[in-house]
Amino acid sequence: MIKNRADSLLNIGIKQQEAGNFAESVIYFNKSVSSYYENKDFKKAGDCYSYLAISYSLQGNYLLSLTYFEKSISEYKKVGYKLGISSVTNNMGGTYYYLGKFPQALSCYQKVLDIQKEIKDPKTIAITTQNIGGIYSKLEDYTNALKYYRKAYNVYTKINDVKAIAQNLNSTGSIQVRLKDFDTANKNLTKALQIANKENDKQIKIEVLNNLGTLFFELSDYSKALDYFNNTLVLATEMNSQQYIGDSQVAIGNIFTQQGKNREAIEKCKKGFDIAEKISSIFLKKDACDCLYKSYKSLGNSEIALSYYEKANILEDSLNSKETSNRMMNMEFQKQQLTDSISYVKKEHAIQIKHKEEVQKKEEQRNVIIISLGFILVLAGGLWSRLNFVRKSSKALKIEKDRSEQLLLNILPEEIAEELKQKGSVNARDFNLVSILFTDFKSFTQTAEKMTPQSLVEEINVCFKAFDMISEKYHIEKIKTIGDSYMAAGGIPKPDHNSLKNIVLAGLEMQDFMIKRKEENVKMAKPAFEMRLGIHAGPIVAGIVGVKKFQYDVWGDTVNTASRLESNGMVGKVNISESLYLLIKNETCFNFEYRGNIQAKGKGELKMYFVNIIE
Repeated sequence: MIKNRADSLLNIGIKQQEAGNFAESVIYFNKSVSSYYENKDFKKAGDCYSYLAISYSLQGNYLLSLTYFEKSISEYKKVGYKLGISSVTNNMGGTYYYLGKFPQALSCYQKVLDIQKEIKDPKTIAITTQNIGGIYSKLEDYTNALKYYRKAYNVYTKINDVKAIAQNLNSTGSIQVRLKDFDTANKNLTKALQIANKENDKQIKIEVLNNLGTLFFELSDYSKALDYFNNTLVLATEMNSQQYIGDSQVAIGNIFTQQGKNREAIEKCKKGFDIAEKISSIFLKKDACDCLYKSYKSLGNSEIALSYYEKANILEDSLNSKETSNRMMNMEFQKQQLTDSISYVKKEHAIQIKHKEEVQKKEEQRNVIIISLGFILVLAGGLWSRLNFVRKSSKALKIEKDRSEQLLLNILPEEIAEELKQKGSVNARDFNLVSILFTDFKSFTQTAEKMTPQSLVEEINVCFKAFDMISEKYHIEKIKTIGDSYMAAGGIPKPDHNSLKNIVLAGLEMQDFMIKRKEENVKMAKPAFEMRLGIHAGPIVAGIVGVKKFQYDVWGDTVNTASRLESNGMVGKVNISESLYLLIKNETCFNFEYRGNIQAKGKGELKMYFVNIIE
């Protein structure tokens, strides 16, 4: 009964998604995933998370989309569903593509191809092949882009996937526009639009309309281009597709710039820029900056024009084009490099073994001579004394080594410390889903003024030692303390599907400790601290900073948002973001209090929730 209800909810959600009603589809997917958990159907739960991720992605909420893709993979891994893992990883690559994070996108596509070596699903291989072509297109390597698109097209026609054919024709047409092959481009795009209309696929229709607008813009037929971009904007608004709302706003702005309507162009491009900031799309933000630069320059406002020109250049650099090109080359030659490497390693290994045998033989001969001379020249008592000294020295050295090891582990996570010892350095790593916790004492300066320096340090030490113990209990990683602030992270350096729940439990226990600590201090007529605490979850970059006094640290917008959640929290409460709420709302040990939209410095309005433990 539960399964039938869950299946019905899922099917309604899929139909809503196909109709472009993404917000409504999310409601049904959330309801169905709860039912599948009741039935312990993890494969179907993974399907729901995958559909949720796609709905969020199509609305331009890429960071939340990545989070749900990760949850989908986690459920698929429970049941060993490799085809699902492959498909979702491919979609993650597409999401990184829209964010302009090409190295991460390529990393996803490579994982897909590795999985496909085993399961050989033609459709997934074709989609991944087309996606790699899309990255070549962004790198303006149109020859390779078309090569990959053709490979994908051949598979789509064999399996008669009509919608995939339309998407492929659309992608091919967009490249032909850039190559100035306008007639061929128009044929392919028109054919793609016909399929989209016949299949009633609004998402494909948006993409094709957008490319037709670009085609006529390049032909300087601004009237037709404007019609297509306005149609894109109407349909994108209807579907709440933030990416294409932003794209069409900037495209219309570019037309206005060409027509000398610079003030209208600025208005449109600023709307596009705001959307780009909201959805974290580097490409859209760069296009908006280019448009604003041209418009302000035409108006003679050189200072503002220059600021947008500089922003566009910075964004261009952040697209990591060089790194992406290198990865593309690595993918092309990976197989040959692997063969060469194996051959080289075998050869080197054989040489090393032979050399080692020769050295060992010589060492044995030398040792026989030394030992013989030793027995003749050294008295038995002297030899014993020497051996005893060596033993003591070795023991002392082991104690010091263990002490150094422990000290390093107190500074760095175990995996990071091991990598540092082996390589002498640690590579920075991307993590798709990490939870960040920040604490801060309210009115710290005023309370600290009532304490001696020694009692202040002792009080902070008591609190932070307790936080360290709580962090260890819930397997979350202490990152650092900054003055009266404490920062920790869940899900690094080893991803852990329980980390989101655990970091919230840790936050609640930290607040509980502070409340009890205040009661103790008040009874003894001592100053007491009160604390705010905020948690957010999302993608981060983690690594080691500097070459002396090593520190494992994390960076990214997720960290900044977590800090804002702390500063906008309340004493004694655990304040969490909407993103984290959506990920843990089905945990039966918590209840949540919606706070509404809260204005956060530098972030605009954020939806926040207080979380409590159910006793």
